[in-house]
Amino acid sequence: MSDQEHPQLYLVTPSEFEPAEFSVILADLLDAFDIACVRVALATRDETRIIKCADAVREICHARDVAVVIQDHVLMVERLGLDGVHFSDGSRHVRKTRKDLGEDAIVGTFCGASRHDGMSAGEQGADYVSLGPISGANLGDGTLAEFDTFQWWSEMIEVPVIAEGGLTPELIAQLAPVCDFFAIGDEIWTQDDPKAALSTLIAAMG
Repeated sequence: MSDQEHPQLYLVTPSEFEPAEFSVILADLLDAFDIACVRVALATRDETRIIKCADAVREICHARDVAVVIQDHVLMVERLGLDGVHFSDGSRHVRKTRKDLGEDAIVGTFCGASRHDGMSAGEQGADYVSLGPISGANLGDGTLAEFDTFQWWSEMIEVPVIAEGGLTPELIAQLAPVCDFFAIGDEIWTQDDPKAALSTLIAAMG
C-alpha cells in the first residue's frame, strides 16, 4: 500500500471522443483535481484517429505534469512521446515490454480478479496492477474483484493496486483503505457534468 493518505486518481478516457472538445473537459478536470495519470483507452483501431486523440491528451497532461499511458498500443508509446502503456489482457506482455521500453516507462496491466495474474505481472516488472470490475454483473465475464482481494493485496504485495470498473461512492468509501489508485472513466463520462461526478467520487474517499 502506498504512503498516500488517500488513494490517488487515475483517469481513463472515453472509448470515443472528439479531441478538441475533450481537451477542454480534461483540462478543466486536471486544473481542479490532483490526477496522477491519464489512460488513453480508445475502442477504434484507426491509427490516424488514435494518434490525433493521444496527441491531444498528451498536450493537456504534460503541460500539467500528469503522466499519460495508452491502452495496449505499445508501439505508440515512444512514437507519440507518452509515458507508458496499460495492457488490458493481464501479465503476458509485461516482461518483454519492460525490457523494450526501459525502466523509466510506466507499464501497467489489468488482471481482472486474478491474484495469480496480478502477482505474475508484478514479478515481471509491472508498475501497477489494475483489478476489477468492482460491480456490474454484465461487465467483463461477470467475475468481480472482491474487497477481500484488495485487502489481501494491500497486506501482502508491494506493487500498487488500482480498483476500476463499476465504481460507486459507496464502493470507493469501502475500498479507499486498501487500494492505491482509483481508475475513473465511464463513472463520470456518462454523466452530464463530469466535474461534479468526479467531485462526488473523491468526496467518498473520506
